[in-house]
Amino acid sequence: MAAVAPLREAAPVPYLANAGFFAAQVVRWQRSHGRSELPWQNTRDPYRVWLSEVMLQQTQVSTVLAYFARFLARFPAVADLAAATEDEVLALWSGLGYYSRARNMHRCAQEVVARFGGEFPRTAEALQSLPGIGRSTAAAIAAFCFGERVAILDGNVKRVLTRYIGFEADLASSANERALWDIATQLLPPAASKPEMTAYTQGLMDLGATVCTPRKPDCGACPAAADCAAHARGEPERFPVKTRKLKRSAAALWMLVARDAAGRVWLEKRPASGIWAGLYCLPCFDDRQALLAALPAHHKESELHDAPAFVHVLTHKDLHLHPVGWTTQEGARISPHGAWFDAQAWPGLGLPAPVRKLLQELD
Repeated sequence: MAAVAPLREAAPVPYLANAGFFAAQVVRWQRSHGRSELPWQNTRDPYRVWLSEVMLQQTQVSTVLAYFARFLARFPAVADLAAATEDEVLALWSGLGYYSRARNMHRCAQEVVARFGGEFPRTAEALQSLPGIGRSTAAAIAAFCFGERVAILDGNVKRVLTRYIGFEADLASSANERALWDIATQLLPPAASKPEMTAYTQGLMDLGATVCTPRKPDCGACPAAADCAAHARGEPERFPVKTRKLKRSAAALWMLVARDAAGRVWLEKRPASGIWAGLYCLPCFDDRQALLAALPAHHKESELHDAPAFVHVLTHKDLHLHPVGWTTQEGARISPHGAWFDAQAWPGLGLPAPVRKLLQELD
């Protein structure tokens, strides 16, 4: 077996003499070719920018559009979001995934109101003190809304910059990622005005999303192609370099779809940690025998009917879900941690996407 090469550390990076030229190219390109039709663009409202940044984390624009509109309709200002219950927020977020984002978003709104009087702080440093706002998200809000000269480094921007400068160091190393942050800061427009910072920041995002894509980048449409190290080498898809990847796993869950004589369904709130944390869910079990054991003693296995199993794909795990139907005439409590919900009540709960789909198919 061949020896595994150690992670390559980033070499010291000198000041990039053509940084101003690169920034000017990006700004010009953004103003003539960048995206401007998205509902969170062309605004300096930090609430809208923040909302979009949180939703867009590991989620496609096409998916976010409808959620963004629904959130603004229900919570038009940060104070409205802060005043909502967590269940209301999770219900509106249901299906978007990564539910910790919604819980952090709710906490963040409450802190903006409590600590800052309902006004988002104006610097990236202060923004990072809020729940769920990391360095890149804070920088995006500060750059777009307040014109702060600060670098972002989301997935799209990492791809653009590592290709442009030929950054071969492995981003699985935190030291190498810090080096890339330093480079991103060196490449900022010098003495940028607020409009320039907005255009440059948006331009990097747009380049990564529409031109400098992970597969088959359109180098012919890139304003920086003439100076791009990866393009010159003919291997842009090799960047960025990141060797440490999470392995996919699989798990099986048996889900009890219990209904009473009135057609209500039994749902339980999940624990505060783990899969679907804090959401309402059908009772889940590791196997069918455990599900059967959870039923009241006088009920028999013959009362159960198995629906077709299906796979629900999470980021790093495949969930093999086995719905098991059961109807009881009694309407008694099944466990201490749940309740019966009718068809008018359960749609307003925060539900995992596969559970919501199952319940919709029942009605």
